[in-house]
Amino acid sequence: MTKGDKVTFPFGKKTMEGIVEQVNQKTVYIKADFPKDKGKMVVRKIKDVK
Repeated sequence: MTKGDKVTFPFGKKTMEGIVEQVNQKTVYIKADFPKDKGKMVVRKIKDVK
C-alpha cells in the first residue's frame, strides 16, 4: 500500500472508496469524497483497509 492507491474502507454499515494520502506504521490516512464533504481525510487502521 503506497500513496495514491485506491482502497475500500468500512464506514458505518457500508464500505467507501478513497485514495491513500499517507501510510504510517499502523494507520492509513485516506482522502474520501462524502456526499456533503468532498476531500475529507479519514484515519483507519491498516488491518481494516482493503
